[in-house]
Parts: sequence; structure tokens; C-alpha cells
Amino acid sequence: MKNRNLSRFAVPVGVIGIIVMMVVPLPTFLLDLLIALNITAALLILLVSMFVQKPLDFSVFPAILLVATLFRLALNISATRLVLRDGDAGKVIHAFGSFVVGGSLVIGLVIFLILIIVQIVVVTKGAERVAEVGARFTLDAMPGKQMAIDADLNAGLIDEAEAKKRRAEVAAEADFYGAMDGGSKFVKGDAIAAIIITVINLVGGFTIGMMQQGMSPADAMNHYSLLTIGDGLVSQIPALLLSVATGLIVTRSATSGDMGTSVSQQLSQNKLALRIGGGAALALCVIPGLPKIPFLLVGATVLIIAQRVKDPEPEVEVVAAEADRPSPDSPDQLMGEMRVDPLELALSPDLVDLVDSGGGDLLDRVRALRRKMALELGIVMPPVRTRDDLDLPLSSYAIRISGIDAGTGQAPPGTVLAIGDGLQALPGRAGVEPVFGLAGKWVPQELHYQAELSGATVVDRASVIITHLAEIVRGNASRLLGREDVRALTETVKRSHPVVVEELTPALLSLGQIQRVLQGLLDEGVPIRDLVRIFEALSLRAKVSVDHDGLVEAARAALGPAIAAQYTAHGRLSVITLDPILEQGLLESLRPSETGAFMAIDGLKAEAIVSEAGHLVEGAEQQGLSPVLACSPQLRLPLMRLLRAGSKKLQVLSYSEISGSTAQIETMGVVNGAYAGVA
Repeated sequence: MKNRNLSRFAVPVGVIGIIVMMVVPLPTFLLDLLIALNITAALLILLVSMFVQKPLDFSVFPAILLVATLFRLALNISATRLVLRDGDAGKVIHAFGSFVVGGSLVIGLVIFLILIIVQIVVVTKGAERVAEVGARFTLDAMPGKQMAIDADLNAGLIDEAEAKKRRAEVAAEADFYGAMDGGSKFVKGDAIAAIIITVINLVGGFTIGMMQQGMSPADAMNHYSLLTIGDGLVSQIPALLLSVATGLIVTRSATSGDMGTSVSQQLSQNKLALRIGGGAALALCVIPGLPKIPFLLVGATVLIIAQRVKDPEPEVEVVAAEADRPSPDSPDQLMGEMRVDPLELALSPDLVDLVDSGGGDLLDRVRALRRKMALELGIVMPPVRTRDDLDLPLSSYAIRISGIDAGTGQAPPGTVLAIGDGLQALPGRAGVEPVFGLAGKWVPQELHYQAELSGATVVDRASVIITHLAEIVRGNASRLLGREDVRALTETVKRSHPVVVEELTPALLSLGQIQRVLQGLLDEGVPIRDLVRIFEALSLRAKVSVDHDGLVEAARAALGPAIAAQYTAHGRLSVITLDPILEQGLLESLRPSETGAFMAIDGLKAEAIVSEAGHLVEGAEQQGLSPVLACSPQLRLPLMRLLRAGSKKLQVLSYSEISGSTAQIETMGVVNGAYAGVA
């Protein structure tokens, strides 16, 4: 805890101390200590910038750059005060002025100017340009990265926590490069300030030495100029280190390790290049006048390194022997070709790039979709066989269930689907979103930013296919639930609730009967995740009757609150009801059959019910609501079949299912069976 508090207050206290240094004179010993700290800190920052894995690992660098620049300027001011007041600025500055530059004013000025030129013209200018371009490109790429995160989230490839983390990383990256764009200006301004401070110190020291200290012009120039140059060198060496650190941070690209490891691996990955370079260095020895030993040492060293570099392992092609290949007429081979995959995604040849290991992520999204469907529907989606199909038209795909096309669509290579209005100015060809039937346009991928600026929603090809596949799976979940799947689900429940399973099967219901019930629930859009509650309800109902419709209704009654919650929005459940007289008449018209109960009513009455229900649904949808039709439990299934036959996508719930809901019931209308004059 003490260390945490110390770290928390160290920077604010340090910044306040820097401000104090600018106005309060420092003793020479303390100035020497702070100069040593400045040089060491600059070297440490340079080393850290080399060893970070990626720029965001050193996200505090722009703030450190500002504080370090301010600290260095405070040292300049403190040293200037001591030089002009006492003619002495400590041992460090005196050593740099006397020993490093040999006590020569000309040498000191030349070295100081060279450091300034290298820092401003080479390092700082380049780092400033790279930071500016990096900030611009990062900001331009933000919408695309955010869309990619949203697409992965919608496809189930990542969860909400991972999506939130990635969004934070995208925002942090933009903030970092924006801060680096401004931080590079600090380095440039510091170099310019160093030149001005040095000129002021030279003129001021020469004037003070002659007018106040009574020195001769030569002595004043020699004494104060060497101190000034020493001060300039002491400040510019750390400044140069920070400039190099700035350049290293903003020029780091995507690598898997630190800078030293990456440079070593990438420069030594080509053995031939090292051999040619070493041979060229040795060849320079034959040029008359050139010293032989330096080029011999360098060339021999490079050749030795080349010998120690391992050759890349060639790609091993596994070729099966002809004798091991099964005969195309063998029973196993024929059975394999006869097998029909439960779920298949066929792609035209020009869409194979979506599943290439070099960049296509469609297969990863398919795997993530299986997990999403398991959590959403309660079934384990069968593996999706993805293959190319030469019979498909170019740029098209087909989703097949048991070998039969369940959905087709388009996904032209190199394009994205823009959905919205105002796309006439963009090139491309018309397209349709396969799930909701929304009109759009397939525009070139490089124009997706322009499409977004036009107000359109832009979706990549893989997301279009995955969304379509997910909708096909939802609509055909009952067909994908096989007997083996039911057995696996039952075994899973048995491990946690053995009594529930032992009571139900095989004593009361077979696996086939359980499968039919689960398929009936899936057909009506009811998830079967809560298998324990479903099995308990089936056990109670099966002791009375094993009628399929009764078993489905018993399971639905047990899942009533969860079913009603699917259609609840903002705590309200919009409901359409039946006129009591009409409902009583329909109950009296029920007749049993081998395929389930049905309503023995005339066609005009059935048409009136379907028409009036459709009219009420349209009115509710105009208000942005999705209503359900409520009726008696005995009437629910026959009425749902009637509405489906009339192509009305209206969910029918029984009173027992709605009664368990905590939502507020809002009545949207009453069906009396006499709409539009039909009796």
C-alpha cells in the first residue's frame, strides 16, 4: 500500500519540483545529481521503447515525453543561472566542457551543432511525420475496426466482454497516436529552445565576464563559452536519446516480440543474403588503397553468422502411396460418397478465398456460430461441411440441409454489402440482404468508407453468409435435431439430474417420442435449453397420456415464463385475444385426428379469423410492436396451424403461458371472426 501511494504522488510532486527548479537557485551538487538522473532516465526510456512488444504497451510515453522535456528545460534554466551568476555550473557540465570536447570552443560548437542538426533534421522530423501519418490512418481505420468487432460479436466469434476490450484497445490506439503526434512537437520545440538558450548563454556570459568580472575578452569567451557548450551537450544528449525513442515507438509495426528479437530473426532469416553480403565485404579487400583488416573482419563475421543460420524447413508434402489409397469402388469409399451431410455450405470457386488460411475467417466464424446456436436454441449444431461447388454460378453460395438447398445468396469477391438509401453515386451491383430482404448494393471494398458516409450500413461478405446460415439453422432446427443428438442431450441431463431421466425414459417415453416433442418445440421457436424442466413436465403428462400434442403443450406450460419473455419488450407484452363467443365455438369445433386436433369450421369462418388477425398484426407493427395471440391451451396448437396455413407469422400463446409472465399485458385488439363482412 505504501509503494502504491508513493507511486501515485511521485509524478505530481516531481512536476511541482520541476516548476520550483525554474525559479529557485540550486546548489551545484544537486544540479550534478539531477543531470545524472536526466541522462539515466533518457537512456532507460530508450531501452524500454526497444523492448516493448507493441506501442500500446508503452502508452504513457507521450506524457513521459512532456515531463522529460520540461525537466530538461528546467535543468537548462538552473544551469544558466549558475553559469551567469557564479561562473560555475557543477562538475558534470565542467567535465563535458573540458574533457568531452577537449577544452576547445570550436570543437564544442561543432559537436553541439551536429547533435542539433541530427536531432531536428533527421530524427525529430521523421518521427513527427510518422506520428502524423499514423494518427491520421488510425483515426480513418477506426470505423472499419469497430464494424469488424461488431461483426465478430454478432457472429458469436467473441463475447461481449471481449468486444468491449477490443473497442477499448481501438480507442486507446487512436488516443496514443494522436498524443504521439502532439508529443513529437515537444521534442522539436526542445531542440529549437536549446539553440536559443545556448546563444543567450554565450552572449550573456561574454558580457558578464567582461563588464562585471573584469575579465579580458579572450578569458571571458573561453571560460563562459566552454561552460555554455558543456551545458548544451549535457542537455542535448538526453534529448537525442528521447528523440530516438520517439522514432522507435512510432515506427514499430506488428511484430510478435521485442525490437531486438524481431531484428535478429528477420535479418538472419535469409542465409543467401548473408553469404552475398559477407562475400561482398571480402571482395572490397582487393581494391587498392583500402585497408584490408577491417573488411576481412567484417566479411568473415557475416559469413560465420550465415553458416550458423538454419535453413528454413521445406514444406513437406504428404503423398499417400498408391497401394494405400482405397479403391474408388470399395464399399467404404462408396458409403462415404453416398453419405448426406446434415448441414452444408457450398461456395462457388471464386469465393474460396473466404476459407483460405491466408486471411479468410469464415471457418472460424462457423465454429463460433455453433457455440452461439447451442446457447440460443439448446441444440448442438452439426458440423458444417464447407466445400466448393463448380455447379454454382460465380459469386454465389448455397446452404443445404440433408443435401437440399435451404437458402442461396450472393457474395461477390472484393466487395461489401451496403444497405441503405443514397447509394446511386457509388459503383457496384444491386444486392439483397438474404435474411430480412433489405435492398442494397455490393460496392468495392475500398469504397466502404464512402458508403458509410452516405448513411448506409456496410456488412462484409463473411458476415452476410454467417447471418444467413444462422437464420437457416434457426428456421430448420427441428430437422437438425437427430436421434443421436437427443441421446447425447439426455445423457448430459442424466449426469446432473439422474432421477429426472430415469423416471422419464425408457419407462414412460422412448427417445423417439422425446425427439418428436423437442422437434415440436423447436418448430415453434421455443429453445430447449432447460431440458430438466421439460423432462419433468413430460414425466407428469406421460403418466396421463402420451399424445404428442398434449406432451408439447405440457412442455410449453412448464417453459411459459421463458416463452412469454421472448415477445416482451420494455416490460410490456402486446396481446391479441379472441372474442369469448368465437373462442367457445372454436373449442366446440375441435376434432381429434391422427396428426393432431383440428377445428372443424367452414372456410369462410377460417378466412375471417386469418384476415382479421392479419389486420390487427399490421396495425400493431405500424406502432413498432410485435403482438402475440392468446387463447385456451386446447385451442393453441390448432389455431397456430390455421394461421400458418394462412401465411400469418403470428405467434400463438396459451393463457397458462402468459399467466406466468411478469410483463404488463397490453391488449391490441380482439378477433371476432367477422372481419370485412365475412360471417
